Amino acid sequence: MASFHIRQFQERDYKQVVDVFSRGMEEHIPTGFRHLLTLPRTFLLLAGVPLAIFLVSGSRLLAVVCIFFLLLFLVFLASKPWKDYVSKCLHTDMADITKSYLNAHGSFWVAESGGQVVGIVGALPVKDPPLGRKQMQLFRLSVSSQHRGQGIAKALVRTVLQFARDRGYSDVVLETGLLQQGAVTLYYSMGFQKTGESFMDILTWLVDVSLIHFIYPLPSAQKHEL
Repeated sequence: MASFHIRQFQERDYKQVVDVFSRGMEEHIPTGFRHLLTLPRTFLLLAGVPLAIFLVSGSRLLAVVCIFFLLLFLVFLASKPWKDYVSKCLHTDMADITKSYLNAHGSFWVAESGGQVVGIVGALPVKDPPLGRKQMQLFRLSVSSQHRGQGIAKALVRTVLQFARDRGYSDVVLETGLLQQGAVTLYYSMGFQKTGESFMDILTWLVDVSLIHFIYPLPSAQKHEL
C-alpha cells in the first residue's frame, strides 16, 4: 500500500488540485447517464417520441434515428450538471484557494503520495449557522481514482473534523450528490447524519440528482451541552 501524508495547500499545488477535482467530478457522468435510463420519464421519452414519429411518418428509420438523437440528448443531460458544477467551482472558491480558504478562517489540505497530489479537501466557517451553533462546512473532497481504497478520503475528513474541533466548532456540515455513492457511504460510516435533501437547480431536479445534506456533531461540543 502506497504511503501518503496530508499537508496544507501551497500555491505550487494548484494545477494538480484542479486536475484531481475536475477528474473526480466528471467520473460521475456515466453513473448519471445510467441513472437517467432508470427514470420512468426517460422510458416514456424513449418509447413515446419514436412511436409517435413512426405512427405519423410510417418510417422505422426515422424512429431509429430519433432514438439515437434522444440518447445523445440524455448524455448531454447527464454530463451538464457535473460540468456546470466544475466550471462554477473553478470560477468561484477554487479560482484562488489561498484567498477563498486559507485567508477566510478556513483551510485547504492536500494528500500527497510520491510527490503528487492525490487527494484534496477544504473547510470554511458557515456564515449563518443555526442559532447557538458554530459550524464548519467541508468542501471539495476528492481522491484520484488510482489512489482510492487506501484510507485517504477518511484521513482528509478526519483532518477537517480535528481542525473544526480544535477551533471550538459545534458541527461539521457538508453536501454531496445522491449519485456519489462512495462519498455517501463514507460519510455514513464515519458517523455523519443525514439532515435533508435538495436540488441545485431545475436541471438537477429534471434528472433527479439531489444533494444530500449531512452533519457531524463534534463530541467536544456535545459534552459542553450536557
